[in-house]
Amino acid sequence: MMVAGISAVLILTLFIGVAVTLRDVYTGVNFRFADQVAMVLLGLMFAGGLLLLACSRARADERGVEVRNVLTTRYLPWDSVERLSYPEGGRWARLELADDEFVSVMALQAVDGQRAVDAIEALRRLHEGAVR
Repeated sequence: MMVAGISAVLILTLFIGVAVTLRDVYTGVNFRFADQVAMVLLGLMFAGGLLLLACSRARADERGVEVRNVLTTRYLPWDSVERLSYPEGGRWARLELADDEFVSVMALQAVDGQRAVDAIEALRRLHEGAVR
């Protein structure tokens, strides 16, 4: 979340900087105040989208797991989860369900390294305990 927050601030700062200098630099095009406002709004949209990606979460207990990705939150009881996997070359973990379906767990990303490995192992222990 910290990296996403810093990145969002940098993106917004970049777009505000472009918006401020848009009318001062000659590019062959006449930019107006509305164009400056549009640049700031674009920066806000990109920064907000980045922060939205960072709000993913996985919460689990002995009954099941709740997965919140970008816009959806889904609760799955452990008996509907066949296994937890981390596909080769994948960016995040996933819960494999019946009929070759799966739910991505964006909260457990490959870039998190050992933290992601520890979290997957904890989820697998909870899954094994609930399925028995």
